[in-house]
Amino acid sequence: MTTQKDYYQSLSKLSREFGTTKDQDKLLNLIVTTAKNTMKAKAAALFIMDEESDSKEKNAAVAQVGLSDKYIHAGVGHAGKITPQLLKDGYIYIRDATTDPRLINHEAKKAEGIGSVLTVPVMVKGKMLGILTLYTSEMRNFSKDEIEFLSILAEQGGISLENASLINKLRENAQIFLDLAANISSSLNVKTILQKLTEDVAKTLDIKAASVRLLDENKQTLKLVASYGLSNKYLNKGPVSAEKSIAMALKGKPVVVNNACDDEGVQYKKEKKEEGIVSILCVPIKSQNDVIGVLRLYSDRERAFTDDEIILVTALAYQGGLAIQNASMYLMIQNDMKDLQANIWSHKSWF
Repeated sequence: MTTQKDYYQSLSKLSREFGTTKDQDKLLNLIVTTAKNTMKAKAAALFIMDEESDSKEKNAAVAQVGLSDKYIHAGVGHAGKITPQLLKDGYIYIRDATTDPRLINHEAKKAEGIGSVLTVPVMVKGKMLGILTLYTSEMRNFSKDEIEFLSILAEQGGISLENASLINKLRENAQIFLDLAANISSSLNVKTILQKLTEDVAKTLDIKAASVRLLDENKQTLKLVASYGLSNKYLNKGPVSAEKSIAMALKGKPVVVNNACDDEGVQYKKEKKEEGIVSILCVPIKSQNDVIGVLRLYSDRERAFTDDEIILVTALAYQGGLAIQNASMYLMIQNDMKDLQANIWSHKSWF
């Protein structure tokens, strides 16, 4: 029987590991191993929910101990139907995993030798990222202390996943800025720089498409300069009005459109629906203090862009404006040099 001392020692060991290693895989494997050994179970597994997956099994095991590859590949199938109850009660207890109607793959569980199942959610900032599941060979009940212990382990798993996610975002953001800075310093071809920018930002934020449009001389129309992920049909839909197409962004502030099909400030709603565009983030591109265009991100599903994402895209748009400004200054210098050379040549006739 597991004692309070056992729980304390296991958590102390886990805390020490979290303080000395940044290896995410090692930490996640330690969590499931700690759950299995401390609670004297057959197996334990940590699954991450994949909301974008179209497959029937939307969970991927990021760490597990005690389960066969055959069982894992068959699809564990115990998260979809029980998610609401998990969020409500904080845990799910299945006494007989081979017959409970809330589960699937009963025969696979029977063949694997699974008796009971205890599942707790992996929560981060109020959002459920996945589940931590404990499997026993025999049918057994779980005490309040056991449920609480498994929940603490799930919380540690969530922290590890969140930290890894933040590190990956920092690396991706740093890389996109590095690439943009390298392009700006090595090329004065603004179109090439902005084309690479639209591709990089779309891939980094995992969205459908991105585009850069700049104001024409009369500041009435937004002319396409670069795009990524948009069809030729959509790009050739017609002139984009500075006054009718998310005009607030041209006043210097980012604009988020949750649903492009019913937003009054959006132009070409029908074409956007056909293109599969749902949400839009539009940020201004500035040269010195003047707004000269916009950088737009298009999502094929309703998406709430985070403050960090908006700050990132706004900063990238600023860099794009800087590239345009540098290229413009270079052209001005070239023209001045040509004028100077012409003047020097004409003045030679004086001597």
